[in-house]
Amino acid sequence: MSKKKKDQELNEEQTEALIKEAVAEDSAPDEEKEEKEVDPNAELDALNERYLRLNAEYQNYRKRVEKEKSDIFKYGNEKLLIEMLPIMDNFERALSSFEEEHAEDKVLSGIKMIKKSLDEFFTKNEVKKIDALNQPFDPDKHHAVMTEEAEGVESETVIAVFQEGYTLGDKVIRPSMVKVSN
Repeated sequence: MSKKKKDQELNEEQTEALIKEAVAEDSAPDEEKEEKEVDPNAELDALNERYLRLNAEYQNYRKRVEKEKSDIFKYGNEKLLIEMLPIMDNFERALSSFEEEHAEDKVLSGIKMIKKSLDEFFTKNEVKKIDALNQPFDPDKHHAVMTEEAEGVESETVIAVFQEGYTLGDKVIRPSMVKVSN
């Protein structure tokens, strides 16, 4: 006989045994049934407790979903803003590389206007520069690429900024690349 047939016969035998047990319980005398009955107040209390727990779970779920939606709305444009940061860096480099003698140049004024527009765009979208220079080193906001001994400066203080860092709301989207004093 195959293994499948043996398993099937065993399952049929177990099912028949369970059916016989259930029939025997139903045909038990009324005295035994009375002993098995549960107090209706206890059952009501148990159902009420279950309802309260389910309601609390639902409220927690609803709050979690609302927070997730809020975060999606708040940080939904994060990827776009991160991709725009190198553009801002390039404008800042262009402005700093122009010499003072070109101060009246039309190209310089054009670059300043574009930079101002980007600044306004970032402000409108809650993107802010991280103030790093002369601040205590914070590994959450700063990425130290160099250390250097510096006189008159406390240890673990940012002494130079190589690349500006930015936050979106209260979240760091790019840490500042800095040099830290030893």
